[in-house]
Amino acid sequence: MDSQVLVALALSLVGGLSTSIGALFVVLNPTPNLKMLGLLQGFAAGLMLSISFFDLAHNAINSIGFLKGNIWFFAGVIFFAIVVNFIPEPTLAPGSDSEDKKRNGDDGGKNMMKKHRRQVLFSGIITAVGISLHNFPEGMAVFLGSIKGLRVGINLALAIALHNIPEGVAVALPVYFATQSKWQAFKLATLSGLAEPLGVILVGRSDTLKCAYLLNFLCPVSYNSLLYQFS
Repeated sequence: MDSQVLVALALSLVGGLSTSIGALFVVLNPTPNLKMLGLLQGFAAGLMLSISFFDLAHNAINSIGFLKGNIWFFAGVIFFAIVVNFIPEPTLAPGSDSEDKKRNGDDGGKNMMKKHRRQVLFSGIITAVGISLHNFPEGMAVFLGSIKGLRVGINLALAIALHNIPEGVAVALPVYFATQSKWQAFKLATLSGLAEPLGVILVGRSDTLKCAYLLNFLCPVSYNSLLYQFS
């Protein structure tokens, strides 16, 4: 593999694995209750929406213009809505039932809590899929930035790493609440970040100029995936 690709791959791993740091913040603490879950998810949503509007949307419109940026934004809406329809509703592990029974003491309360946990888990899976789609073009951006110079690539990778931390929180938090499993929460958040080095590998094996052109159109699609989840 070309040395330039290896450098970009290493930089993208720094950014991509930052979702694991966000997941660690979640799993090193006790399982949140419903109130804390709502507060933390609201905080993560605010961060993601700010990134979408003030960074990704701004860059996309500057790159391809207002009209094309909005066309690709709504194309992303349709695409992600189709993706969500193909995601099956998850089932909870058997251990969750006994936990719910202890907390609620009756079948009605147990069933209500089980349904709520299933809905929260589903939202966590959708968030993981959306962030994976969002992280993929970020890997492409890191590769193209590192071509311009190592300093550009490092700065871009560090900036991506910082905003990937709350993404890891956004994925791990609902999964941890729903499954009570630290490993499942950490694993799903980490996997969503690994889409970034996949973007590097794709660009490294493709025509760089074509990928740079494609990236201009993927930006509005990637910020749409965040808006769809958190709005």
